[in-house]
Amino acid sequence: MKSNNKIVIASIFIGLIIICIGVSIGSSNINIIDTISILGNKILNIPLKEGIDPKNISIVWKLRLPRVLLAFLVGGCLATSGAVVQSILKNQLASPYTLGVSSGASLGAGLIIVSGASIPFLGGFTLPVVGFICGLATVYSVIMFSSKIDKTMSNNTIILAGMVFSLFVNALLTTLTALFTEDLKSISMWQMGSFSMKGWSYVGLILPFVTIGLIGVLKYTREMDILTFGEEQAKSVGVDTSKVKKHLFIFSTVLAGGAVSLSGTIGFVDLIAPHIVRKIFGSNHKYVVPMSFLVGGSLMVITDLVARTILSPTELPVGAVTALLGAPFFGYVYFKKAR
Repeated sequence: MKSNNKIVIASIFIGLIIICIGVSIGSSNINIIDTISILGNKILNIPLKEGIDPKNISIVWKLRLPRVLLAFLVGGCLATSGAVVQSILKNQLASPYTLGVSSGASLGAGLIIVSGASIPFLGGFTLPVVGFICGLATVYSVIMFSSKIDKTMSNNTIILAGMVFSLFVNALLTTLTALFTEDLKSISMWQMGSFSMKGWSYVGLILPFVTIGLIGVLKYTREMDILTFGEEQAKSVGVDTSKVKKHLFIFSTVLAGGAVSLSGTIGFVDLIAPHIVRKIFGSNHKYVVPMSFLVGGSLMVITDLVARTILSPTELPVGAVTALLGAPFFGYVYFKKAR
């Protein structure tokens, strides 16, 4: 226990360092000491270090910090959601995307892109809001469908229902892009994911999803621990497995849906981070849930840093970079499990 607590503290420190590095490096590199001084001045009102260019202050505070924080929160949401879904379905290769949240959000985003619709009081946030609603609706449909055809909501039923709904919604999106080919590039770029030109308003928009989703998931860490021993054993100690599953799926969808709707479909972080955390901390969800958030957020910051610097000034889609890194990892997990 004490060993885990030390690793937690070290991980938090490393996460903060990664955030500072992400804020420092870019098209115009800024000394990390200057970056820390700027952040200390803005957040804690610590006197600013002498000789810092005012232009660098604007770059750090108005451009890079909100982007890095958004990447961290999105990565944390996806990783935590992935940890929950893997725990419930007892499958290391499962993810929130298995339930159709990404396909639903993509369809919602596609509808807004081709129609150009804008809800008056939402304005530029119409697309992420509609994307989230469609993603949540898809997952809710999967849960309701699974519970209707299988009262026990077995894992195989949920996975198969998720696949069916995902394929159906993806078919609708494909039909939409075929009818509106002029918007194909915009839809494809949105699906590949990006944090470019997303400021403090996006950080503020994702915070309610983070708060609601994390509090909801952390409320059920004990039940998730019990579920690892099997549903029959969980029922024998008084856990309403069907109800717990439904609630956890909803909270994990709030996390994943909020992340996808604001950043696009970014895969593999939700697979990699929980796997790393379980290797280090074991299966105790009191550690798995918060540490998945921290590791997933840190991985996303690193991935976004690679995406915007490796071919600078050209910026790669974040989803493409995570796929390049995550696909080999996915294969490693699968074949190791099979062996």
